[in-house]
Amino acid sequence: MSATPRETTPREIPDKPQLEGLEEKWGPIWEQQGTYRFDRDEAAAAGRDAVYSIDTPPPTASGSLHVGHVFSYTHTDTVARYQRMRGKRVFYPMGWDDNGLPTERRVQNYYGVRCDPSLPYQPDFVPPHEGGDGKSVKAADQQPVSRRNFIELCERLTVEDERQFEDLWRALGLSVDWGQSYRTIADDSLRASQLAFVRNVRRGEAYQAQAPTLWDVTFRTAVAQAELEDRDQPSAYHTLAFHKSDGSGDLLIDTTRPELLPACVALVAHPDDERYQPLFGSTVRTPLFDVEVPIVAHRLAQPDKGTGIAMICTFGDVTDVVWWRELDLPTRAVLGFDGRIVSEAPEAITSAAGREAYAQLAGKTVFSAKQAVVEMLGESGELVGEIRKITHPVKFFEKGDRPLEIVSTRQWYIRNGARDEGLRERLLAHGRELRWHPDFMRVRYENWVEGLSGDWLVSRQRFFGVPIPVWYPLDSDGNPVFDRPILPAEDQLPVDPSSDVPAGYSEEQRGAPGGFRGEVDVMDTWATSSLTPQLAGGWERDPALFALVYPFDLRPQGQDIIRTWLFSTLLRSELEAKTLPWRHAGISGWILDPDRKKMSKSKGNVVTPAGLLEQHGSDAVRYWAASAKLGTDASFDPQNPTQIKIGRRLAIKLLNAAKFALGFDAGGAGAVTEPIDRAMLAALARVVEQATQAFEGYDHARALELSESFFWTFCDDYLELVKERAHSGRGQAQASAVTALRTALSVFARLFAPFLPFAAEEVWSWFGEGSVHRSNWPVAQELLPLAGDDADPELLRLVGTALVGIRGAKTAAKASQKTPVELAVVHAPAEDRERLALAADDLAAVGRIAELRFEGADVENVTVAEIRLADPEARPAS
Repeated sequence: MSATPRETTPREIPDKPQLEGLEEKWGPIWEQQGTYRFDRDEAAAAGRDAVYSIDTPPPTASGSLHVGHVFSYTHTDTVARYQRMRGKRVFYPMGWDDNGLPTERRVQNYYGVRCDPSLPYQPDFVPPHEGGDGKSVKAADQQPVSRRNFIELCERLTVEDERQFEDLWRALGLSVDWGQSYRTIADDSLRASQLAFVRNVRRGEAYQAQAPTLWDVTFRTAVAQAELEDRDQPSAYHTLAFHKSDGSGDLLIDTTRPELLPACVALVAHPDDERYQPLFGSTVRTPLFDVEVPIVAHRLAQPDKGTGIAMICTFGDVTDVVWWRELDLPTRAVLGFDGRIVSEAPEAITSAAGREAYAQLAGKTVFSAKQAVVEMLGESGELVGEIRKITHPVKFFEKGDRPLEIVSTRQWYIRNGARDEGLRERLLAHGRELRWHPDFMRVRYENWVEGLSGDWLVSRQRFFGVPIPVWYPLDSDGNPVFDRPILPAEDQLPVDPSSDVPAGYSEEQRGAPGGFRGEVDVMDTWATSSLTPQLAGGWERDPALFALVYPFDLRPQGQDIIRTWLFSTLLRSELEAKTLPWRHAGISGWILDPDRKKMSKSKGNVVTPAGLLEQHGSDAVRYWAASAKLGTDASFDPQNPTQIKIGRRLAIKLLNAAKFALGFDAGGAGAVTEPIDRAMLAALARVVEQATQAFEGYDHARALELSESFFWTFCDDYLELVKERAHSGRGQAQASAVTALRTALSVFARLFAPFLPFAAEEVWSWFGEGSVHRSNWPVAQELLPLAGDDADPELLRLVGTALVGIRGAKTAAKASQKTPVELAVVHAPAEDRERLALAADDLAAVGRIAELRFEGADVENVTVAEIRLADPEARPAS
């Protein structure tokens, strides 16, 4: 690494420096020269302490990136560039989160297909639709295809999306080592994900259990939260009479789901509701079915809704699930995967009348069952009062036509501390050990861990994902024995149980009594993403690399996925290695639209960045992103991108200032002797120290603010003050200006390199050796010897204030800044007058002042007290 300037000639500097074309110029050069390549041999020789590793968020490869991605990934890139310039061997990979629900949804839309695992594979399958978002293709019109065909389409589209993403990241100037890329669905990732899961199972950290699942009865598939939408639907309140078990009367409840009465397991009211406090712990008997159920208390009950006491059924909505889980209630499932009432009544219904009532419901749809229950309740006298029509929001699958139901299915879970106090405390301790930037984000993590109520459900009834590596033995009747799962040996991984055969069996035994059945579910995408340090670092695949990068130095991410990605990654690291996966967590804020609403694809208010990069240039967009501190939300108005325009102006100014500074003969450089030159370098040394301190504290925005603020002082004041001396001065005075200009330029190019990488590289190429991004980060010590021990860093500010006053006086007189001045009197405190006198020659030269006096015994600030312009006839022609 080097910071040594080389000699240059004006021919190497464009006549009119411009930002346009710099991305196309420097991107290929960086790639060809391996500017950002992680050199393993060099890193191994230097040791782990010389490595800086980043657990880069793998963007979901489904569709397009938006401006929020540019925002947070720029934050990470500034840190990577800074650490590289500090001499670290930076391990900065890029992953692609290409499995799971978002990808499947995009493939369904893009190709007009849906997966039907019962169909055979078609080797020459051609999708019916290709391109666009495909949203005009109704779900019912999507062509069913085999699982293998569907997965092939997922693979095809994600590869194309990833290529487009990479092109955009390169245009933005991310200093990623593209040789360290990974995909969450690639074989290495499949093996790592399955290996971690198998070990979880063997250690007792992963287990199976029956669990409620959001279910679309049309497509007969589980639905994830990301696929939900609320739709207002007509409904009605029915008031039902439950009978107190002690015979003291009835208890009335309102419900919109009377058809779920046979699934009722409890009644619930708020613990502070005085109307029902005396009843907590007692029981009632259900109408029609005569099942005894308890009356319980829970904070989610709403006293102002209906009669204030609700029926808990398994399951009517997601609140029922919460109540069932947190209150440890039994399960009485009555809905099948087809959305009809199952034929077998719950065991709790034991009375003849109750079983007869249930028989009238068996096989009916939800709608028909509701009608039947209401009719029976009317006949029994247990329907009280009039049915009251309402309209309320109901959960739908975004492409479905019928409300979602909740059915019980067998699922896989990983223990997360919800029911293990020791594990929970270890996770909280890790949260305290992790260094958060900003620190207040730790509270969100702690609140999540302390509020966990259930273990992590990791199985999904999807298709494009990491197969859960499990088979089940079948008994003599062909029924799966779920509590004796068959696990593969670690050297067999990766496996697909739907097509691979477990050891000791043959394919002919698949599905046969005494044989086996393969698990068809896949892992939740977070179950794979929770292993990004392991995937990127070569865990159990490349031990030497893993030792160099793990634990990672930085996990950068958004605040909205602390409870998912950050928590799950920390959990998996604790379960596998009992360690933190990283030392620091940098949490970016949100991007808000002009109405101060969070930008998101689901809200339809996102802005794609390609047009911004093309119109304003990458450095300008990066400046906007880097201006926001970690943890701080930033608003963005695409119609008025003020900050981007400011960033573009800054990048252009850097090019022009460099051209000016390099416009003087380098052969005239020498010692820095003039007070204003020394003052500028001393002040710049202070900026370098402060910017370095900011970066070390993960405050990139402060480092940019400090550098930018002084750069404008340098351009507006210092360059104006010394240009006459640099152009026309003689001897050592001129040499002092040239040396100070070139030294400052070298420092500014490096200060701005993390933020404006293209402009900084272009400037550096005019005078520096190699790439600015492989040069040494500036340090104050390279400036202070030139400035001298007695340099006054405040002098430039004082002289600048006087210069502003002189300019203002000319402007007020409606005179050109080139107008000569016969006399200028500057008032200043006594101690400042002596300091200003040190730069009197430069100030007089730039102001074209014949006589410059510093006066004022009792003033507190520097002001221009008098200015006398030269006779108009003596003024230069405009």
